[in-house]
Order: sequence, then C-alpha cells, then structure tokens
Amino acid sequence: MGYALKIYQAFKDDNEEKAKVLAEAFEELEKRYPQLTQMSTKADLNETELRLIQQIEETRKEIKEVELRLVQQIDNSKKEIKETELKLAKEIENIRKEIKETELKLAKEIENIRKEIKEIELRLIQQIENTRKEIKEVELNLSKEIKAVEVRMIKWMFTFWTGQLIALIGILKYFFT
Repeated sequence: MGYALKIYQAFKDDNEEKAKVLAEAFEELEKRYPQLTQMSTKADLNETELRLIQQIEETRKEIKEVELRLVQQIDNSKKEIKETELKLAKEIENIRKEIKETELKLAKEIENIRKEIKEIELRLIQQIENTRKEIKEVELNLSKEIKAVEVRMIKWMFTFWTGQLIALIGILKYFFT
C-alpha cells in the first residue's frame, strides 16, 4: 500500500477534502519520483549497518579461523620437513658408514690380492731360478755325455782306422811280395 492511501486514511476523519488533496499530492509525487518509495529510512540504514557489522565480524572470525588453520598446517608442514630432514640425514650418515666400510673391505681385499700377487711372483721367480738350474744341470749332463760320446767315437775311430791300416798294410804286403 502506497503512502498516498496511508495519508488519506490518516486525515479523512478530520477533513476529508484536505485528506483527499494531500493524498493526491503524495500520489503525484510517487509517480514522478518512484525511487522515493524505495528510499531507506534511518532505521533501515541502522539495521543494514548492524547486519553488515555482524557479517564483517563473522568474516573476521572466519579469517582468523582460516589463518589459525593455515598457521597450524604450516607448523605441521615444518615439523614434517624437519622430520624428513632428520630421516634423510640419518640415511645419508648410514650410507656414508656403509661406503667407509665398503672402502675398508675393498682396501683389505686389494691388500690381500697384492700379497697374493707378491707370493705368486716370488714363487714364479723361484720356479724360474729352479728351471734355470735344471737347464744348467741338463746342459752340463749333455756336455758330459757329448764328451763321453766323442771319447767313444775317437776310440772306435782309432780302432777302425787301425784295423784299416793293418788291412791296407796286409793288402800292400800281399801285392808287393
């Protein structure tokens, strides 16, 4: 219901003619300025202001809650990062220990292999020396045997040539006698 009807009803008992004119004037104003009916009153503004203040406060509370949750999540993330760092540091330390142990084992193995190589080298040198001695002995034995064969050959040659010479002398004697 418009303001014109309200004014008419309010003043019709006092003077119906004045009430009618006053109502028509307000009706004309409402037609020319329709936004007047939509204008807020001070009470409306106060109510809106209170609602906005309440919404602002609620929004602030929500922001605080979100901020607290984010701070808590950040703290949790920092704790997780620290825990992960500690775990990784321990793993790195363990790996370093394993590397050192492996290095020591390999150094010992290398040392053992070097010792084995030295032992094998000494054995081979000894075997080479023994083989050289054996070769010298075989060489000496062969020299002795060759000399013995030479002596026997000379004996046989002497016997052969002596026999030949005697036979030749016998043949020559036979021809010349």
